[in-house]
Amino acid sequence: MAQVLVIGASRGIGHELARQYIDNGDRVIATVRRAEDRDGLLALGAAAVHLVDVAQPQSVSGLAWLLDGEKFDYAWYVAGVLDHQRSANPPTQQEFDRVMHTNLLGAMQALPQVAPMVEAAGGKFAFISSSMAQIGHVDNDHSWLYRCSKAALNMAVATAQHGWPGALLLTLDPGWVRTAMGGDSAPLSVEESVQGLRATLAGAQPADAGRLLHHNGTRADSW
Repeated sequence: MAQVLVIGASRGIGHELARQYIDNGDRVIATVRRAEDRDGLLALGAAAVHLVDVAQPQSVSGLAWLLDGEKFDYAWYVAGVLDHQRSANPPTQQEFDRVMHTNLLGAMQALPQVAPMVEAAGGKFAFISSSMAQIGHVDNDHSWLYRCSKAALNMAVATAQHGWPGALLLTLDPGWVRTAMGGDSAPLSVEESVQGLRATLAGAQPADAGRLLHHNGTRADSW
């Protein structure tokens, strides 16, 4: 039975990760942003569900205290938000903070708190990124703030890997998924994406440390 942490399990990919691990017989601890999202995960069989808003630094700062004494074979940072701005429209300070706090600052705050618990188990810590962050594959200017936040996340994880050599840290691209963020026209169901993500993380090797992998297990050819 694996010990699993899912940060950002209120809905979408995070919720499905929690569900699939629970169905597999694993012990899952999850975090959600809203209190009303707790009951559903507890009903699925989560061992614990903590209230953490990764967009609020003071909320994330207590994560280590909430998880005191835990060790994780698999940890996931899933929380993320999208913007719809193009490069002709500079982001407002409010929009910049909304996207960067959730996608990057929250991850950078969670990482040094959770990584020791992953390292103690010789486990793996995955951060949901995106193929939209790959600088070598930019074919439009949609969601440019989101792209920047995920590119920065890739660098943050690649850098942090050197600080926690006993854990395997990497970023994962879930593909274009039919979620509230991805929309109804996306080709992948959330179930398909998460099945691939779980298999890819389970099969990740030391050579993948700090890298971006796609949900189907292939290694991104550019960051």
